[in-house]
Amino acid sequence: MPTVLGRWWRARREAAALSRHPIADDLWRRTLVRYPFLRTTADPQGMELRRMVSLFLDRKEFTAVPPLRLTNDVVVTVAAQACLPILQLGLARYDGFVGIVLQPDQVVARRQHLDEDGVLHEYDEVLAGEAVQGGPVMLSWHDVRTSGRSAATGYNVVIHEFAHVLDMADGVADGVPLLPPEITRSQWLDTLMHEYAALVARVDAGARTALDPYAAQAPEEFFAVASEALFVAPAGLRAEHPALYRMLARFYRIDTSA
Repeated sequence: MPTVLGRWWRARREAAALSRHPIADDLWRRTLVRYPFLRTTADPQGMELRRMVSLFLDRKEFTAVPPLRLTNDVVVTVAAQACLPILQLGLARYDGFVGIVLQPDQVVARRQHLDEDGVLHEYDEVLAGEAVQGGPVMLSWHDVRTSGRSAATGYNVVIHEFAHVLDMADGVADGVPLLPPEITRSQWLDTLMHEYAALVARVDAGARTALDPYAAQAPEEFFAVASEALFVAPAGLRAEHPALYRMLARFYRIDTSA
C-alpha cells in the first residue's frame, strides 16, 4: 500500500506533468469531434482521458519523419487513441517503452522468412504500424489521422499496435497480456483460441467476418484486431464473438452495456 507521503509525491509529480503538457480546451473539443469513439460511458466528456494524455505526453518521446511535423494536434491525436485502451488499466502498462515514430504514410519493410525446409524467403511488407519489444512504436500518420472515418470498419492502427504493447509486457507476443487476478491464463487461452479457431475456419471458407481477416494470421494478431473492434466498432465483435467480447471487456474494464 502506498504511504501518505508516497501518494503526496505521486500527486505532486502528476501535477507538474499536467502543467508541462496542458491540452487547450479547443484542441480537446476538436479531438473528441474528430474521433467520437474516444467518448466512453465512464468518461463521456473525456476528462480522465484528457488527464492521462497529458501524462502520456510527459513520459513519451515523439519523432516525426519529414515532411510530417509534430504539432499539438498530431501528438494529442496519437496519445488520446493510445491511452483509450488503458483508461481503466493505468498508464504504467506502457512503462516498457518510450519512443513513438510517426511516418507520414505507410512504409514498406523488407522481411525474411526461413521455411521448414531451411529455404530463406525475402519479401516486402507494407506496414501502417509496428510495435517491437521495448519500442519504439511506429505509426502511419495517414492511418491515425483518418481513424475517425475508418472506425466504422473496426480499424484503428493505434489501438492495434498498443494492444501489441500490452501483449508483449511479459516478453512474449502470444495474444496473452498481463492478466488481472480475476482472469486466469487458462480461461483466457480457452476463450481466445476457441474464438481464434472459429475465425480461421470462417476465413478459410471464404465467409465474411466481423473482424478483419488479418486477425487469422496468428493469435497475437487476433487479440490486437479484436481490441481495435472492441473500442471503435464493438457491435460486430459482440455479435460474432460474444465470449471473446465479454472477456476483452473484463480485461479492459469497459462498460459492456455501452
